[in-house]
Amino acid sequence: MDQAIFETDEEMDDSRLVERAKTGDQEAFGELVRRHRARLYGYVQSVTREPFIAEDIVQEALIRAFLHLGMLMDSRRFLPWLHTIVRNQAYTRMKKSGYQANERAFSTLAPTAEGSGQTDWSSLDSILGRLARSVSRAALAGTNPEEVLVRKELLATIEGMLGCLNPRERRVFESHFFDHLSPQEIAKLFDLSSANVYQILSRSKKKLLRHKTLATVDDYLKDRKDRGCMKTMILPKPNLPGPLTHTWTSCAWAMYAMLAYTDKPYSLPMVMGLSGHAFRINVMPGEIHIAGPTMYDFAGLLGRGLANLGFHVRTVHHRLQTGPGENSNLVAPSLIAPEAREKRELPTALPEALELIHRSIDQGVPVVSWDLFIPEFGIIYGYDDEQRLLMAADNCGHDKPIPFDHLGRGLIQELFVLALDRRAGEGGIDVGGALDMILAHYRGEEPREPGCINGLDAYDAWCEAYQAGTIEPNGNAYNLAVVHDARRYAAAFLKELADLPEESFPGGEEVRALCREAAAHCTETAAAFSRLCSMFPFPAGGEPHDRAQAQAAVHQLQAAKAHEQQTLAALEKMHRFLR
Repeated sequence: MDQAIFETDEEMDDSRLVERAKTGDQEAFGELVRRHRARLYGYVQSVTREPFIAEDIVQEALIRAFLHLGMLMDSRRFLPWLHTIVRNQAYTRMKKSGYQANERAFSTLAPTAEGSGQTDWSSLDSILGRLARSVSRAALAGTNPEEVLVRKELLATIEGMLGCLNPRERRVFESHFFDHLSPQEIAKLFDLSSANVYQILSRSKKKLLRHKTLATVDDYLKDRKDRGCMKTMILPKPNLPGPLTHTWTSCAWAMYAMLAYTDKPYSLPMVMGLSGHAFRINVMPGEIHIAGPTMYDFAGLLGRGLANLGFHVRTVHHRLQTGPGENSNLVAPSLIAPEAREKRELPTALPEALELIHRSIDQGVPVVSWDLFIPEFGIIYGYDDEQRLLMAADNCGHDKPIPFDHLGRGLIQELFVLALDRRAGEGGIDVGGALDMILAHYRGEEPREPGCINGLDAYDAWCEAYQAGTIEPNGNAYNLAVVHDARRYAAAFLKELADLPEESFPGGEEVRALCREAAAHCTETAAAFSRLCSMFPFPAGGEPHDRAQAQAAVHQLQAAKAHEQQTLAALEKMHRFLR
C-alpha cells in the first residue's frame, strides 16, 4: 500500500526536477523542496492523524537523512530512500509511544553518553551533539544538490532555534555543542566561572525548549488555518442534572460536567460512585498536606472511572516536578496570579493538549483539565484560535478565558487534559468494575504516589499525625472536607444504585439490600467527618495541635474507620454476588 502512495506520475516530475537542480537551477531546488515536504507531511499525517506528531516525524526523518546521506550511493534513489526513512520513522514512533502524551520530540534535554554512537531522537542534546559531530564545511560544499539542500534546510532550522538566545548564551551554547569544548574550557575562553557556564547552558536549553514548543504551536495553528479550521468555538454552559451539583472532589465534578454534554448525563452521585471517588481517602502522613486527595495517577484513575461510566478516554499528561508542590492557600498571592504563569516553563506537551482540546470541543464535548485557575480540576468548553484563548470553568467559581500557553504553568507545573474517545463496550455502567476499584483502594492495593497512604491505612496515619502534633491546619481541614463530602456522595450513590430498575442494574434484591446497608455506614462515616469539619473548619483549620482537640479528632477518626470497615464488608459481599 505504501509503495502505491509514493510511485506516481508526480514522482517522475520530481526526478526531472532533481536533474535540473543538479545543473544549479535554484527554482527547481525550491519546487523540489516544497513538493517533497508537503507529500511527506501529508502521508505521515494520514498515518498518525496527529498534525503536531506528523511535523515532528518529518523533521526527524529529514535529520536522519541529513546525517546519513553518505550511505546513499545512487543519488537518483534519494527520494524513495527518504520515503522509506519517513515511513519507518512513523511506524517506529507509533509503536514506541502508542500515542501516549509522554511523546515529546526534541524536548527531553536528557544527557547522552559521550561516544556511545547512539542518538536519542527525542532529545535536543542528543540531536545537537550528533549534528556537531557530523556537520563539516566539506559536507556543505558537496556537489550533490539534494544533499546540500537538505543540509542547509536543517542547519537553518537549528539556526532559527538558536536565534532565541542572546549573544553570550549563543556563544557558550555553540562552543559546547558544536566545538566540543568542556564547561571548564568555555569558562576560560570567555572569562567566566564554571558555575556561570553551567547556568548559561541550563538557561539556554530551557529557552530552546520553549522556542521549539511555541514554534510547534505556531505550526499547528498555521496548519489549522490552511485547512480552514481556524475559528472560535464555544459550547453552551453545561446543563447539570440533579439536585446535587457541587462537590469538593473537583475531578468528579469536571467529569460530571463533561458527561452532561453526552447522551449519558449521569447524576453527580453516580459519577462519584462509579468513578470510585466517593469512597477514596488519600493522605500524606505527617502534616496531612493539602495535595493528598489529588496525589494519584490522573490518567489511570480517571480513565478507569470513566470506563465504568461507559467511555474510553484519551489524555495528555506532562509534569515538570515531582512531589506534592506548595499549598496554594499558603503562598504569596502573586505566585498564583496569571502573570506568574508567564515566568514558568512551557510544557512540551502543549501542542498535543491543544489538538485534543480542539478535537473534543469540535465534537461538542468539553475536556477535563487540571490547574486551570488553582490546583483543582475544571473543564475547557471553548476556544478562540485567533486570540489563542480557551474558555474554562471549575466548581470553585472560576469561569473565564485563559491563554493557550497558560496550560500547565500553574503553581504545580502540571499539564493534564482528558477527553472522551469512544464508547466502552455497550456504553452502560459497570458496577463490578467500580467495586474492583473501590475495594482495591480500601485495602491499600492500588498503586500509591510516593509519600501517600490510602484506604483504611490512611486512618492510622491520620491519627498518628494528630498525636505527633505535626498537622498543618489548612491542609488538614481541606482533607477533612473532601472525605466528608465524598462519603455523603457514597451514601447517595448506593441509595440511587439500589433504586435503579432491573434493566439498568440487574443485581437482585440481595445486592440492593447490601447497597442500603453500605449506604447507612457511609452516612455514619460522613457524620463523624462532619463533626471533624466543625472542629477544624476550612480554610482556617482550627487548633489541631491543641491536645484535647487532637484526642477528640483521633476518637472521631477511629469511629469513622469502624464504619468504613463495615462498608467494606458490605461491598465485598456485593462484589461476590456480582461476579
